[in-house]
Amino acid sequence: MAENNQIWTIGRILKWTEDYFGQKGVESPRLDAEVLLSHVLGKQRIYLYVHFDEPLQAEELACYRAMIKQRIDRVPVAYILGEKEFMGLTFKVTPDTLVPRPDTEILVQAAVDRLKQWTDGTVRLADIGTGSGAICLSVLSMLDGVTADTVDISPAARAVAEENAATLGLSERVTFHTGDLLTPIREQQFTAILSNPPYIPEADIQELAPEVRCKEPMTALSGGRDGLDFYRRLCDEAPPMLSDDGFMAFEVGIHQAEDVARLAEASPLIVRTEILKDYAGIDRVVVAWRK
Repeated sequence: MAENNQIWTIGRILKWTEDYFGQKGVESPRLDAEVLLSHVLGKQRIYLYVHFDEPLQAEELACYRAMIKQRIDRVPVAYILGEKEFMGLTFKVTPDTLVPRPDTEILVQAAVDRLKQWTDGTVRLADIGTGSGAICLSVLSMLDGVTADTVDISPAARAVAEENAATLGLSERVTFHTGDLLTPIREQQFTAILSNPPYIPEADIQELAPEVRCKEPMTALSGGRDGLDFYRRLCDEAPPMLSDDGFMAFEVGIHQAEDVARLAEASPLIVRTEILKDYAGIDRVVVAWRK
């Protein structure tokens, strides 16, 4: 963005940014430009179209330029803004947490739909690898009377999740733990155990977009040689921690659902499994029920 005496209106700056992002290989140049500028102005995106000829103030331009530089450096938009919308809620995110994705909403909705059958007020769930807390806190926000425990190996991620719980008014219903998978809660029983574990095969890491490969936490991405390392552990360790008729539900990567279902079915405590598709028709969530 050249320094000159020309007036930068909303419409002009958006067009310039869209072209610049496109030249630099940003995947959604127009959308990213609009989202960033909306944040700077504190307005909804529709405002940009209604006020396309409105000039920007110097401080607004300076803030927007800084955001453009970050985006060109492949910092995800959510990290630039410090937040991400998920299930209609706004979550704080940082480079210590994975950015919540729409596909994960399938896992949340699956848990909510299945937990509704419990009416005795003793529903407890565990969220393993909680990150920002988006999964667990979304479920709690949709179901009264449910309590939860979360685990993350990263103290920094746990701190973000705790902050999100406080912002959403859910702190009293959730207990946070730092540790390796189920280890901190191994002696407890749960109605449901949920997880979106790392599931990217090692050989595929280099194929990820730079925003993901270079900026998001690798501990939340890499699932070992075949991507199934964490599912093996969860399917081995989680079933004994489920209450009668309880379930575990996991988000899975492309072409992993049947393998994960088989891992779950290998436990003598699991009586049936379900595979649920995402918005694109891809198998995305595996649910396994305890007898």
